[in-house]
Amino acid sequence: MVLRQVAAAFPDWPRSEVERVAQAAYANLGRTVVEAAVLSRVGSRELLALFDGVDGWHHVEEALAGGRGLLLVAGHLGNWELAGAYLAARGVPVDAIARHMANPHVDGYITRTRERLGMRIVHDERAVREVPRAVRGNRAVGMLVDQGAAGLASTWVKFFGRWAKTPRGPATFALRLQAPVVFTAAIRQPDGRFRMMLEPVPVHPTGDREADVDRIVADYTATLERWVRRTPEQYFWHHRRWKHQRPGTPPELGEP
Repeated sequence: MVLRQVAAAFPDWPRSEVERVAQAAYANLGRTVVEAAVLSRVGSRELLALFDGVDGWHHVEEALAGGRGLLLVAGHLGNWELAGAYLAARGVPVDAIARHMANPHVDGYITRTRERLGMRIVHDERAVREVPRAVRGNRAVGMLVDQGAAGLASTWVKFFGRWAKTPRGPATFALRLQAPVVFTAAIRQPDGRFRMMLEPVPVHPTGDREADVDRIVADYTATLERWVRRTPEQYFWHHRRWKHQRPGTPPELGEP
């Protein structure tokens, strides 16, 4: 599956490059899992020492200075567990929207670790109620936006040229709450440390709510794709990103 998805995303690549990136993606996933497992022993100072710097920090400062909170969108790129923890370590009040994990023991461990690092965890079923409260309290709310969501919680946008079912929650909240949106990623560097990347996603209401939501979702998905193209070895190709199929999709553009 990983090989098929990488090949579909980069159709011009030779098989050798597809195999190299797929293998490297497994290595990155292994490192990310180990890093997440040992985060429970790390303090804020040690966590910040894992980073060699940050690009775009002013976007966070400007958003919070505006008093309307901040919506952080991210994908499963680099080490996604470190992204929210980095902001919390720098004193930003962070709520992280999370799904329950199938194993309750692992779910509890990860939740306790995230909370010890300064994040407040909000599970999916409470997001509709808690996200507006957090944003109105001028907090940052982090959401992963590259896994298919069911029904009205998602919309169809292009990801690497194929229609992908994509969460629309951040776009809906941004319009409803007039909150800024910033894309974030903790990118692994050659020396093993990380670089924090922060990039604004435009939110310009036109009065057509559905069209505005679709445009914002497409924009943050395009931003993620651009970063994945820079570091494809650090993306989570292990998830069936095109599992859901848009009606009428031709076979050659369906799930790889």
